[in-house]
Amino acid sequence: MFFAPVVRSRAGVPAFRSLDREFERFVNEAFHGGRQASPRVAQDDKAWTVTLDLPGVAREDLAVSIEGAVVRIETRAEAPRQYKAAYELPQEIDVEATSAKLENGVLTLTLAKQQPASKARRIEVK
Repeated sequence: MFFAPVVRSRAGVPAFRSLDREFERFVNEAFHGGRQASPRVAQDDKAWTVTLDLPGVAREDLAVSIEGAVVRIETRAEAPRQYKAAYELPQEIDVEATSAKLENGVLTLTLAKQQPASKARRIEVK
């Protein structure tokens, strides 16, 4: 077998990301029997609301992290029920205005959309 590393350019990154997600879905379904909980997503002008069923997961065992437009949800290694997933949204998330609530085995994330800041500046004409 011949192995040749692939050098990714910035132009091809979004296409590779979708292939990576498809491959990850395939592997999860093949090895975990498709038991991965699928989130329900609702959207309005200011935020996304993501609802995910996580029965048997305690609040103390759950960690949610946000980096740019990616949300990562995972449990501690010692937790009785293991869960690990990452979801990429089409727009960056405002971490300061985001909230998470776990109630009766249902995790509800309210992910505020990051408002694009204008970088335009005025200069004086001499």
